[in-house]
Amino acid sequence: MCLGLALSAQPGTVGTREANDQSGKLLTMEETILARELAPKNLYCSWISENTILMHKDGKWQAWDIAEDSYSDYLPHLTLPHAYTEGRNLMVRTKDGKVLTVAESENENITYGQFTSRNEFGINEGFFWSPDSTRLAFYRKDETAVSRFPLLDITTRTGSLKEIRYPMAGMDSEKVGLGIYDMKNGKTVFLKVEDFGDDRYLTNITWSPDGEGVYVQVLDRSQKHMKLNLYCARTGKIVRTVLTEDNEKYVEPMDPLYFVKGWNGIFLYRTANRDGYRNLYLCDENGNIRRLTATDADVKYVGNDGKYIYYTSAEVSPVENHLFRIEVRNLKRGVMKASIGKPKRLTFEEGWHEIAMSPDYTRFVDSYSSLCVPRIVNLCCTDGKVISNLLTAEDPTLAHAYTEITLGTVKSADGMYDNWYRLIKPKDFDPAKKYPVIVYVYGGPHSQMVQNTFMAQLRRWEMYMAQRGYLVYVQDNRGTENRGLAFEQAIHGQCGQAEMADQMEGVKMLMDLPYVDKDRIGVHGWSYGGFMTISLITNYPDIFKVGVAGGPVIDWKWYEVMYGERYMDHPDRNVDGYEMTSLINKAKDLKGKLLICQGAVDPVVVWEHSLSFIRECIVNNVQVDYFPYPCAEHNVMGRDRVHLHDKISMYFEDYL
Repeated sequence: MCLGLALSAQPGTVGTREANDQSGKLLTMEETILARELAPKNLYCSWISENTILMHKDGKWQAWDIAEDSYSDYLPHLTLPHAYTEGRNLMVRTKDGKVLTVAESENENITYGQFTSRNEFGINEGFFWSPDSTRLAFYRKDETAVSRFPLLDITTRTGSLKEIRYPMAGMDSEKVGLGIYDMKNGKTVFLKVEDFGDDRYLTNITWSPDGEGVYVQVLDRSQKHMKLNLYCARTGKIVRTVLTEDNEKYVEPMDPLYFVKGWNGIFLYRTANRDGYRNLYLCDENGNIRRLTATDADVKYVGNDGKYIYYTSAEVSPVENHLFRIEVRNLKRGVMKASIGKPKRLTFEEGWHEIAMSPDYTRFVDSYSSLCVPRIVNLCCTDGKVISNLLTAEDPTLAHAYTEITLGTVKSADGMYDNWYRLIKPKDFDPAKKYPVIVYVYGGPHSQMVQNTFMAQLRRWEMYMAQRGYLVYVQDNRGTENRGLAFEQAIHGQCGQAEMADQMEGVKMLMDLPYVDKDRIGVHGWSYGGFMTISLITNYPDIFKVGVAGGPVIDWKWYEVMYGERYMDHPDRNVDGYEMTSLINKAKDLKGKLLICQGAVDPVVVWEHSLSFIRECIVNNVQVDYFPYPCAEHNVMGRDRVHLHDKISMYFEDYL
């Protein structure tokens, strides 16, 4: 049974998923980490054509012909040239099977066609085809000036040195260029980017619909200034600067441009920098810009057919995702004089909706879940009406003793926001008893740990610990996403401070509950959550008795340029901020039991962090426990992950 959500409610309990039969099975750690069958069944869908949906069905990819209601095995046919990287080189396989070398590097520091900027700014690939596949844009990355960091490979008898390039905040970074390869003549030109010198970022590469121009968002090293430039694909010369963005804290471009079908020079542009939320704007190539989605909520672009713009939005609730559309008329009059209709909501069932639109925009696949709904996948018309149900997933947990889950809100420390949380109660919960608490924390940018999805986005390890007698609490704080720019930027220059203050509001709420043992509160998190774990246990040593920090950031000057300088600024410009947030300075304040776990070849949060903290503990005669995972990177995976969570669980059972 599920108690319904009151999404406009004041801080407190908003919704509850009641416990399963408590005589059911307990999770094993193997099930907790590896059992896919305990996740609700899903149906992954994408559109191949106007009447054909590709779906993962019965363990294989099948094409569903909607008109014929028939299924067939999906056999993709290569009809376009295919680009790929081979070592440091960029290659293309043509339609007739011929292999071309687009760009070749004999320098170990230079690569072509790979992602840049350590995947920041929405960069997840290194090459970009023009609409007609006759031209290929690609990154050139030069890491000559980037510092080397040593990692130890223990798989050889005497150990081998494995070096990575790691650009730390304040230090030299990679140099990035963008080439354009012409399939017709086999020649390459590089864009002549002159803004901000060599120390800048090139992000969100977008081809013009005619394939003659390339739009690039050029971001300066400080990340406070951005220019959206249009370049000629034939010559590499700049055509014009279309628009600019400036912010005293940071500009964070995350999206390419989305061209409006049928209107060559008109596109949609997504930014949070103009009106405080990530909204969509109608723009043209001359820089005329007009807000399209006038809502005080973050939105994401879904698609358009030239008449309707489809997007998802958090305007119903920050923990829900719903589909909307807006009609745009008279674009021939230009973006400033076009008629913009009122938004129409297309999904109404509470929860988090993921949308796949058909190519002709007459239908969409809606996949959603909520606190008590495992998964529903529907085929819908674009007016929101359901055509047919493709999947109604069963609750796969019913045989297990899953406990009560509460979804609620608590005020932020500044009193301005309702922060969302989930609370998992222990097995056989008795309100007359006192229970220990584990706070699971992440809290960093571009995260949202709590959503109105099945079981409020529960991680099975939380339920594992709840079944063993712990209250488990998870809360989002200022700095996380989906709440607008002011909410996100509250952490700027002082990472960990607003986050801790908000987390402590949740802890205060817990300590007011009669069934919470105030003397037995622990905290656990990984990566940014590891940073938060050590921050909390050292800043509030009288509250947190036990902590387990995984892959923790210790000092932001040792973290990567792109992320670190965005949220903490350059170390030379924010000396006090780096000093205040450094956990090196807090090692002496550790009183409780702390375990640090780390992948031994972590290329994200390098060993300098945790080893430096341990060294400082030794200097101050403070005891700390440490467990490295040989051969593991930042996220300990596979069988090692089972061992890791056994280690974490036993640490709480031994000391909390």
